[in-house]
Amino acid sequence: MSFVLDQRLGASSFFIEDWNLCRVALKNDKTLPWLYLVPRRDGIREIYELSAPDQVQLIKEISLASKALNTLYKPDKINTAALGNMVPQLHVHIFCRFKANHAWPRPIWTVQQDEISYTEIGKDSEIAKLRDCFERMRIGDKATCQI
Repeated sequence: MSFVLDQRLGASSFFIEDWNLCRVALKNDKTLPWLYLVPRRDGIREIYELSAPDQVQLIKEISLASKALNTLYKPDKINTAALGNMVPQLHVHIFCRFKANHAWPRPIWTVQQDEISYTEIGKDSEIAKLRDCFERMRIGDKATCQI
C-alpha cells in the first residue's frame, strides 16, 4: 500500500520534499516558520508504533528540520510536538518561537490568532530557501544557510 497523506494535513501545508522516512511540508501560515514531518508509513498514529529503526530515523529527521529552522530564523526556541488530537495520522510539528510572538511563553495552541496564508511568491520563496538549507545541511555546509 502506498503512503496517503491525511487530507487535512495536505490542505493546510505545502510539500517541500520527501526524506528517508518523512514527508516534509511547510504549514500555510506565515506568522511562524512551521514544518510538518509526516512518517510515510500507513496506519501509524503514535511514535511507538514505528519500528525501532524508523523511530531512530524520525529523531534524525526532526533534528535536521530543527537545525535548519534554527539556522535560518534564529528563534528563541524550537518547539516540537506530536499531538494528533485533530488529525490522527502521526505527524510532528516543528516550529520557531520568538519572545515577541503573541503567545510567548505560553504554548502556541493556548492563544488563538488568525493564520496568514502565504502568497504564491512567498510560498515558493520559502520552500526554495528551506530546500536549499536542507541540502546544505545534509552535505555539512550549514554556515551558508541564510535568510
